Amino acid sequence: MALNLRQKQTECITRMLNLNQPVNATGTANEEVYKILIYDKFCQNILSPLIHVKDLRKHGVTLYFLIDKDRKPVHDVPAVYFVQPSQANIQRIMADTSRSLYDSFHLNFSSSIPRPLLEDLASGTLSSDSIHRISKVHDQYLEFVTLEDGLFSLAQKSTYVQLNDPSAGDREIEEIVDRIVNGLFCILATLAVVPIIRCPRGGPAEMVASALDQRLRDHLLSKNNLFTEGGSFVSSFQRPILCIFDRNFELSVGIQHDFRYRPLVHDVLGLRLNRLSVQGEKGGMRSYELDSSDPFWVANGSLEFPEVAVEIETQLNKYKKDVDEVNRRTGGTDGAEFDETDLTGNTKHLMNAVNSLPELTERKQVIDKHTNIATVLLGEIKERLLDSYAKKENDMLVRGSIDRNELLGVLKGKGMKMDKLRFAIMYLISSESINQSEVESVEAALRESEVDTSAFQYVKKLKSLNASMASASSASRNNIVDWAEKIYAVTAGVKNLLSSDRQLALTRTVELLMEGKPNPEIDGCLVFDPRSPKSSSGSSHLRGPFKEAIVFMIGGGNYVEYGSLQEFAQLQQPVKHVIYGTTEILTGAEFVEQLAFLGHKMGLGSNVAASTHF
Repeated sequence: MALNLRQKQTECITRMLNLNQPVNATGTANEEVYKILIYDKFCQNILSPLIHVKDLRKHGVTLYFLIDKDRKPVHDVPAVYFVQPSQANIQRIMADTSRSLYDSFHLNFSSSIPRPLLEDLASGTLSSDSIHRISKVHDQYLEFVTLEDGLFSLAQKSTYVQLNDPSAGDREIEEIVDRIVNGLFCILATLAVVPIIRCPRGGPAEMVASALDQRLRDHLLSKNNLFTEGGSFVSSFQRPILCIFDRNFELSVGIQHDFRYRPLVHDVLGLRLNRLSVQGEKGGMRSYELDSSDPFWVANGSLEFPEVAVEIETQLNKYKKDVDEVNRRTGGTDGAEFDETDLTGNTKHLMNAVNSLPELTERKQVIDKHTNIATVLLGEIKERLLDSYAKKENDMLVRGSIDRNELLGVLKGKGMKMDKLRFAIMYLISSESINQSEVESVEAALRESEVDTSAFQYVKKLKSLNASMASASSASRNNIVDWAEKIYAVTAGVKNLLSSDRQLALTRTVELLMEGKPNPEIDGCLVFDPRSPKSSSGSSHLRGPFKEAIVFMIGGGNYVEYGSLQEFAQLQQPVKHVIYGTTEILTGAEFVEQLAFLGHKMGLGSNVAASTHF
């Protein structure tokens, strides 16, 4: 069975809501118990894309509250807590138990609770004589947000800034790496798999891969370990591969404008936790959910926007035709069809019509939803010339250059400041050689449009550091170049970034790693196998091909990469399965703001204050 993170996480949550009792085939406990659910903000975001209010009712949850809200006592009812293992949450739980707010407390932590916090909880509830109220304490290993069957986020904000901050000390870097490792460990525990780990050499990817390898090795030594999949040699070829990358591996994808439906909806309309709000046709805001329950979103998310508009039209015409067919069959429009002598036949027609109504109504709602979203998108595309940006950036990446007049024309023409800035950075990344006078003209054009150039300057600095690193001898490298080494090769893979079939460098690398054959393009990638003895050589792990992969991007991911990997997996014979995850999902503007913040920190660019504080 293919790895399905959404399904696995939902099963874990369902079991938790049923007081960690086994659930039957319908997904509910054999004995229904009414209960209260208490969560913190982080865990609310975990629940939000997976569980709806009607699902909570099905599992006997009658009330639900945020942990930091004032709550009144509800006697004779158990409470299910689902929170992060933090000092503040432990204090609040101790206060709730001492006040006997609920009959019993079922405590579920989103990841493993550290021993000091567990001891605080035990001593606190003992001293208030309320320890008997705590029924059970569970480590759930669910500290991640699953948005689709193969898409997750660790919801760890500003990781790119924290890892690339020149003033960050070793201790701070280690803490961030530990947090990422903890999130990935939760993913693997939920899927119950120990993968072969691959990553490019150097930088945050290697730090995370190495620390995760050690965490898994330590855990596999314990008797009650979470990984039930066979550790025998026979089953090892069935294990998935976990490919870890850092955002600097392919910086451009975090910045470029894309013209496909799913990335556009996210980048332009701010899709968050599978929800978005847009202006309704009759004024007022409309809120929509876009997830695997929406067949149009699933089928057309990877299409270019004009194709989506055509598809909406096609679906609408098909719907009208089906409605006409129902009317005709029931004599709604054509009385000749209704034969008074054939009562059985007529009844059958009517029953068929009645049965098809809910499905038709549902289809109409989906069509109306996407018509509205596409209309709002079209307005933004025209207003911001997004089609033009997407095409020109694509051309730049393929050609490695752009005509100077065309470049400056875009920057001096109409458009939003952020779109111009993203375009200018894409010019820097895609240029094979940097023409100093051209770069100065670009900077002047940005300043003329009152654009804060710190993000542009930061990427320019990265590019020049990469060039100097390539030529510098190890003896002559100073501190700033050591820092640059930490965030190696911004333009890695740009040459083959967008070939004619639009395959990203990330997707190409994942494809080669899944094939598992020696290849010069991936010879530099490291191998970690937490199940093998440390001393063994790495070559035996290259036995591909792998059927399943988990691809993880440190420092911010996006729907462009997710779409590219899904497209690759679907085209394989037989079909492969790829799960894509990241520290956080970012729009182009959000990522550029992180670059700008780093630029300001290094004293680069305009003297305008950075718009976002991290």
